[in-house]
Amino acid sequence: MTESLDWRRITHLVVINVFVGGMVGIERTVLPLLAEVEFGIASKTAVLAFIATFGLTKAGVNFFAGTLSERIGRKRLLVAGWLTGIPVPLILIWAPSWSWVLFANILLGINQALTWSMTVVMKVDLATPRTFGLVIGWNEFAGYTGMAATAALTGVLATSFGLRPAPFALGVAMALIGLALALAAKDTKPPANQASGARTISMGEALARGTWTDRRLASASLAGLVTNLKDGALWGLLPLLLAARGLSVTEVGLIVGTYPLVWAGSQLVFGPLSDRVGRRILIWSGLVTQGLGVSLFTVSDSLPLYMIAALVVGTGTGMVYPVLLAFVSDNSDIHWRASALGVYRLWRDSGYAVGALGAGFIADQIGVDGALSVTAVVLVAACALFSLGAQKTHS
Repeated sequence: MTESLDWRRITHLVVINVFVGGMVGIERTVLPLLAEVEFGIASKTAVLAFIATFGLTKAGVNFFAGTLSERIGRKRLLVAGWLTGIPVPLILIWAPSWSWVLFANILLGINQALTWSMTVVMKVDLATPRTFGLVIGWNEFAGYTGMAATAALTGVLATSFGLRPAPFALGVAMALIGLALALAAKDTKPPANQASGARTISMGEALARGTWTDRRLASASLAGLVTNLKDGALWGLLPLLLAARGLSVTEVGLIVGTYPLVWAGSQLVFGPLSDRVGRRILIWSGLVTQGLGVSLFTVSDSLPLYMIAALVVGTGTGMVYPVLLAFVSDNSDIHWRASALGVYRLWRDSGYAVGALGAGFIADQIGVDGALSVTAVVLVAACALFSLGAQKTHS
């Protein structure tokens, strides 16, 4: 079936998403350290506020982006997302206070919601139900490869040139290249949206289906939320945990970069595999694998062991990330699929805020190790709830 796909357009969108992921990667290694070193923020809850700001903004815009793209097209939102992203690295370079960093992350949340949502929706537009996992796997691979490479590179730059401005200057170039690529893209809004007899649904109905009335969509929303809850906790706490245990900024960048790199690469396997074996088995086993990986971080005491933990948690994340998007696509019709994906991404990216604030609060009470242990337990519990709520699905 893959020979019928328009691979030229899909490849163009894949390349765009490399730069979308890179925009987040400029923060993964450096920003938690910047909070403590340059801004003197000791509270873990306050440090992780930048992730919560990012997550809440991205989640909210995701919700509206799906439905809005049904009305005005995908490309306009893609371009708007890149225009919003250009100021982000500039603000991070010159931010005189932590409030400016939080403002930059509002803009980054809008950038990520519009650009990443549209690359997903546009690829699904170009795919067939039997290839949802394949094309979404490539999309997510591209985004998280960009994130991983940038996270590792910013660690090297920070070691050589300091926490500012060199690591964030990289983001300026990525934003400008991403905008140029977006302007060259063609829209993919399917004609089926205007097909006679196709019943569109309201934003409220889409929200209801993805939250409680459709058990399969609601289960996917929960699994996505908990997956990003874990990512929010690791994003904020892992650099602090590793630095406190004596690792250099370069080593921190290596570990922090390895996790999304494995996450990225494994999606090329698990996305297409879900087209063959079904979605549910990969989702619930991926949730458990993530929990195991997070637990390993708390008991490791050397660089090789931290790398193994990053490999495990990255693999578990790769098992669920493209597959949940394909799962939602399976269970929604073409004329409201973008809205369904928007609702799913609303709840999934809310997990950043829940994870960041929750893990920060717990870390302030019982330490970083305790916060990560609680995160691991939540992942295993989510596996049980997903298994109960999701019926078997296959494209």
